[in-house]
Amino acid sequence: VQLQASGGGLVQTGGSLRLSCTASERVFSSYVVGWFRQAPGKEREFVAAIKWSGGSTTYARSVKGRFTVSKDNAKNTMYLQMNSLEPEDTAVYYCAAGNRLITSSMPNARAYDSWGQGTLVTVSS
Repeated sequence: VQLQASGGGLVQTGGSLRLSCTASERVFSSYVVGWFRQAPGKEREFVAAIKWSGGSTTYARSVKGRFTVSKDNAKNTMYLQMNSLEPEDTAVYYCAAGNRLITSSMPNARAYDSWGQGTLVTVSS
């Protein structure tokens, strides 16, 4: 499945953004879709993920309570609502999809086999 991420931009500290990730075809119920981010000079890190069937979610500790991942099955689209943004959230955000991931694998980037192109989020102080 091909993924297209969008919605990044420049926002001030404390602001909000909503990222979207649209799949080129129907996302099967066995898939997990996730968000990762990579800041300059840092490794890619897990942000959040959601199971396409059932909708259970998992979050990185650094974003829990501020970010919300959701999906619209009819639109084959996943969202990342980001509130209370901090300069430390500045990064390129990537969406990814993986098939038949178990819950413990959801934060592992290597478990995902399809990746979007990334969208830049910049939070100014």
